[in-house]
Amino acid sequence: MATNCPGCSAEMTSMTLDAHLSSPMVIDLCAACQALWFDKYESLKLSPSSTLKLMKFIGEHSRSIATPPSNTAKCPRCSSTLLQTHDMQRSTRFTYWRCGNDHGKFIRFFEFLKEKNFVRPLTTEQIAELRQNVQILNCSGCGAPIDLAASSVCSHCGSPVSMLDMNQPQKMLAELQKAAEPRPVDPALPYELAMAKRDMERSFGPDVSGSQWWSDTSSSGLVHAGLTAVAKWLSDSGI
Repeated sequence: MATNCPGCSAEMTSMTLDAHLSSPMVIDLCAACQALWFDKYESLKLSPSSTLKLMKFIGEHSRSIATPPSNTAKCPRCSSTLLQTHDMQRSTRFTYWRCGNDHGKFIRFFEFLKEKNFVRPLTTEQIAELRQNVQILNCSGCGAPIDLAASSVCSHCGSPVSMLDMNQPQKMLAELQKAAEPRPVDPALPYELAMAKRDMERSFGPDVSGSQWWSDTSSSGLVHAGLTAVAKWLSDSGI
């Protein structure tokens, strides 16, 4: 049965994904609202390969500006009003809209990435380097402009300037390769993974000295810029 998006009421796109210790499940996505609907516990059941596939989809369909759901967004299963909910993954706060009858939750792409620990705030050193090259940056959370000369936090939604943690997808892909053993593995794969990790870290990773990781991010936002790079890398990796 087709699922209508709680945000815009349009029919959502369905994606069949593998799950931990259960049969495949169908996830619903809305590219227009940049959000996902998970039935109860589906988000927790995602396998590493499914998480990377969702990350690739997000990278190919995300934009710098998205409209959050209204206060009257309805559950696609029972039509009850969804409840805005704040949660925490390690030290990262994220927000979603849940059904009070436990049918599932509606979550923005950016918040999903935060939930899965793919997004982290910039360090003091990275913010200082960014300010030398960029004056205005779009918030990855709501798309509002951030004047870096005045603040490193969005005045509209309160999100700190954040970036995609490029190490996380590389680790997940490495775990997938390990889990696939004893299937024959390309002997060049470890080198290719190391080179991919090096290239990503040069642009967005923890060691930013001497690199223009901030380039072309003022209009799209740091997380969006990182997603574009990761989506291409995952496509090249066969995900």
